[in-house]
Amino acid sequence: MERRTLLVSASALVAGWAVRSFAAAREPVIGGPCEGCEWVYDNQPVALTSRARIAPEGEPGVPLVIEGVVTTARGAVAPGIVVYAYHTDATGIYPPGPNRHGRLRGWAVTDAQGRYRFDSIRPAAYPGRNIPEHVHMHVIEPGRATYYIDELRFTDDPLITAANRRTDARGGSGLVKPEKRGAAWYTRRDIVLGLNIP
Repeated sequence: MERRTLLVSASALVAGWAVRSFAAAREPVIGGPCEGCEWVYDNQPVALTSRARIAPEGEPGVPLVIEGVVTTARGAVAPGIVVYAYHTDATGIYPPGPNRHGRLRGWAVTDAQGRYRFDSIRPAAYPGRNIPEHVHMHVIEPGRATYYIDELRFTDDPLITAANRRTDARGGSGLVKPEKRGAAWYTRRDIVLGLNIP
């Protein structure tokens, strides 16, 4: 093992994250029509941890932390599940990347307690439109399937209306109440595997 790889692996373990390797297998997309669902695999890192970055350090915008727990329909924690997320930048656009998801995207794999975390920035709403700020989210169940879940939306967003407060609860509701801690926003988005996924 190269010295750099060894140091990165050791650092991740010390921080309490398990580094998991994933094959390039593409699980079948389920859950109904989903434009671009296959893009969740574009440039997916081989090694994943339970804590990942979407926006790189120094990306303009207000810091945002998304964390949660993934469980089965029976309430058991679900380790080894990949959560994929992407969103706009601080101006409301998807900065160019490998596909239309843009470059602000990331993958986290749940740890032994089913936990995952993303560090990023709070996305802006699309310019000139009335669509609220949101983070698109997908689940990859290794060896089974991939599907999109309700996007994460913020209860304090002025563009949230009674109509768009309703959710399909795909994987559980994605409507979250952000909490400001210092300079960063914190949200919790728990996920239930397969919930309301056709």
